[in-house]
Amino acid sequence: MQVDATADEPPKLVRRNGGRVIGGVAGGLADHLGVDVFRVRVVFVLLGALAGAGVAAYVLLWFLCPLGDDAERVSPAERRQAYGLALVGLVVSMLVGIAAAGTPLANLLPFLVVLVGAGVVWREFDAPVTSRGTWRTWARLTGGAVAVVGGLAVVVLVGDPDVGRLSTTLLAVGVTLAGVVMLTVPLWMRMWRALGEERAARIRDAEREEIASHLHDSVLQTLALIQKKAGKPDEVVRLARSQERELRGWLFGDPAQHGSSLAATLTSVCGEVEDDYGIEVDVITVGDLSPDDEPGAEQRRRWAGLASAAREALINAAKHSGERKVSVYCEVTDEQVEVFVRDRGVGFDPDAVDGDRQGLVRSVRGRMDRFGGSATIDSAPGRGTNVVLRMPRADNDTPDRDHTPDTDDTAVLSRTGRQEEDQ
Repeated sequence: MQVDATADEPPKLVRRNGGRVIGGVAGGLADHLGVDVFRVRVVFVLLGALAGAGVAAYVLLWFLCPLGDDAERVSPAERRQAYGLALVGLVVSMLVGIAAAGTPLANLLPFLVVLVGAGVVWREFDAPVTSRGTWRTWARLTGGAVAVVGGLAVVVLVGDPDVGRLSTTLLAVGVTLAGVVMLTVPLWMRMWRALGEERAARIRDAEREEIASHLHDSVLQTLALIQKKAGKPDEVVRLARSQERELRGWLFGDPAQHGSSLAATLTSVCGEVEDDYGIEVDVITVGDLSPDDEPGAEQRRRWAGLASAAREALINAAKHSGERKVSVYCEVTDEQVEVFVRDRGVGFDPDAVDGDRQGLVRSVRGRMDRFGGSATIDSAPGRGTNVVLRMPRADNDTPDRDHTPDTDDTAVLSRTGRQEEDQ
């Protein structure tokens, strides 16, 4: 049975939209934690006794948490209960402030007016655009703005009598700016979220366009060719295999699509033989070598020679084995690299082959000998052919420095070099 890994994950923390009373913070926390919303509201009220920590936490979560998409409205009884708890929380915060700092009640009332006015304005800004424009909405916005600006003016004048001696124009500008900042905080937060959503949408659109373009230029073209060649099974298989390699490399960033390692080069060689001769080559690699593991042009020539020898073995299997499937197994150890090219075709007797028809022996063994490696050919009539290529990694087995690679070795080497330069 398949288990859904996301089944036990809590929902994302968002504020309630349809079910909000003030800012939807308590309801969103209740949904996120899986508890009753009444308990969350009581916690906020109790935190309000800690120097207004509950009020500060509520306002902070109001700013940081986005609105959800719920549409269920709260009942009138729950709304009255929530308003009552909010009023209790504000009163508790004020009483604690009076008791702790000895601040007169008259000095705290303007703060309460500013807080209530800001809450009214912020709540209207949270409302959907389609629900705005009524006279009640404008009345709330106007009343909230007047409460914020008036409360700030009283706070400034009462808090420091020297401020009253300042220029009336300067005071008006300062209070207005403070009020504008406080009132427009939700707008800035909404704009910031909208920019993030727009950026994410652009990224998704670009990815969709890239996928659509790639599918059109590769997969759809290949499918069209397959339809035209439906009567040629071998050609259909060749096209499908080629497209599979290309698509897998594009989707998963297959390093075999780049000439950045020995395994990548071998995989690329096998793909070329598949395309050229219409056979199926299964490649398995255990371990790998990159240019950083064994740097230097001479080492690159050695591994290019190994790949070229494997290519010759594959071509021989494609031409003479009678099989449409060949297996390639590569294993990299600390001492050497081994490549096995195996087919289950007709096979042959290496000792019975005429001297002028020993192309496999000469081409494969010759390449490996020139680069300090070895090649073993095991074959018998009716048993297929197994070619084993071994290239030591020790420095004392390096080949003659004056050796010049032959044409096929140079081709493999140049392809690898060009692919590395393209990275």
